[in-house]
Amino acid sequence: MKTIKSEEKILKEIESGKYRDYYIVYNRKSTDELDNQKNSIKIQRTGNVKHAFDKKLHIAPVTLAGFCADGIISEKHSGFKEDDALTFSTEGLVQYRVDRPKFLKLVELLSRGLFKGVICFCWDRISRNRGDDTIIRKLMKNGIDIRFVYATYDKSSAGELHMDIDGMFAEHHSRVTSEKVTIATWSLRGKGVCTYRAPIGYLNEGDMYNKPFDQERAPMIKDIFEKYATEKWSLSDLARYAEKHGFTTAPMRPRRTKSEILAEDDDEIKEVEKVSRLITANNVQKILINKFYTGKIMGNDGVYIKSISHQALVSDEVFDKVQIVLKKKKISTHYTDKLDYLYRGMTRCEICERVYTPYIKKGIQYYGVRCPNGCTNINKNFNLDFLESEVGKLISNLSFTDTEKIEIDMRLKTDIALFEDERLKEIEQSDRRKKKVREDLTYLRTNKLVLLKSGVYSPEAFLEEENKLNNELMTLQDTEQVSDIAMHEVIKDLMKLSELLRYGYGMYSLAKSPEKERLTRIIFSELTLSGNTLKYKCRNGFQALQSRFVPSCAGGET
Repeated sequence: MKTIKSEEKILKEIESGKYRDYYIVYNRKSTDELDNQKNSIKIQRTGNVKHAFDKKLHIAPVTLAGFCADGIISEKHSGFKEDDALTFSTEGLVQYRVDRPKFLKLVELLSRGLFKGVICFCWDRISRNRGDDTIIRKLMKNGIDIRFVYATYDKSSAGELHMDIDGMFAEHHSRVTSEKVTIATWSLRGKGVCTYRAPIGYLNEGDMYNKPFDQERAPMIKDIFEKYATEKWSLSDLARYAEKHGFTTAPMRPRRTKSEILAEDDDEIKEVEKVSRLITANNVQKILINKFYTGKIMGNDGVYIKSISHQALVSDEVFDKVQIVLKKKKISTHYTDKLDYLYRGMTRCEICERVYTPYIKKGIQYYGVRCPNGCTNINKNFNLDFLESEVGKLISNLSFTDTEKIEIDMRLKTDIALFEDERLKEIEQSDRRKKKVREDLTYLRTNKLVLLKSGVYSPEAFLEEENKLNNELMTLQDTEQVSDIAMHEVIKDLMKLSELLRYGYGMYSLAKSPEKERLTRIIFSELTLSGNTLKYKCRNGFQALQSRFVPSCAGGET
């Protein structure tokens, strides 16, 4: 409790501006490998503190757990990797995630002017990606003093160029390293070298070219394969058998905790004992489907190839037989009586388009949806009564009102005249096209012998062309038969449908839930919900009522 109060007091002092004239030291190391000491935390700390002493810069006497010790930050994290996700606000802000927790805290305090500046070894220690580069440059433009032990950037165009070059080479170095690792891994995989951790039953001793048997566990792995191939053992039986014989997973160190990741020094990290776990049925299944045990590794194209790093523990024959047994025992569960919930699969979230799934709670039918993060729909659940009430409102709105009927009748008189004018124009165009087709037919028939002898047409091609022109002529003639009578029939049918829906709403309100669902599925193809607003898509035949479409030559809508 005392430590918490002390940290609260320090935070209050920082917030009050007590350390505005002090600097923070930032050290970063990309890897924990012992043989990579060129830019180790220890070397950076020594160089940064010496630079502060030489330049008479005061380091803030601040210690905060998970952030810094005596004003010195030590972070073990990649400076190259960055989150690609962007967030845009209505105020014009563009945000992205900073993966380094201590760096994020540092720049947040610097941006508020709570420290005078930061001291770091060189540019590639504080950043190796352009996103973080932008943050650093903006801090410098805002007057934050960022010092580098091995570089000085003048406040001139030459200094800006120097900074650009250092930032570019820092990022380039990481790209080259990543590329080299990728190419080397690809090349080794192609040769059959195991570049990843070998599964249980083999030893991982730091040599990719040699993955020897684990003499303690390999015999049990082989025994598991052979027993399962007899079809007399289940996965659970084998797990219990292995447990009885003391079979465990290989000892492994647990993943680093958050406190270990944020530790300032390796000395603060306690030695963690490696842990072995009992094998489960799930572990047994993973073992039985792993082709690694047949002396193969996953190649670059996703196909297993012969390994030069390890030997086979089981034969191909045993492995193949095990796969057949696994396939036999892989039984899917199918419900003989599917629960017949009303409106199943019909309603979706309007924003993320996920389906509302029906379920029963306390005898009431509800519908729920699991929207992804970022979906703004607030109505994740509703009951059957709400859905039926809203559907009833939709049905009542689909029929024409008396006012709309009068308007349709008035528009029809105008539309018929306009439609006739449009039809005459179409007939004129059709007459011109028919004349051209007849001329082509006359030319073909008059010059038939000449066209055939000269090789312009073969007999088959000539007949094909003649039939094509005849068919086009018949199509044009059929088109002329279209009249305003067809439009009248469409309107009549639409009015009848409207009347049926008007009476149908009364039937819907009196019907029971199954009948309501059948009527709903006849009229609507899909329902979407956002908040308390239910929207819909009508099936073919009802779409004209949905959009209140009234035919006219200009394609207008009411």
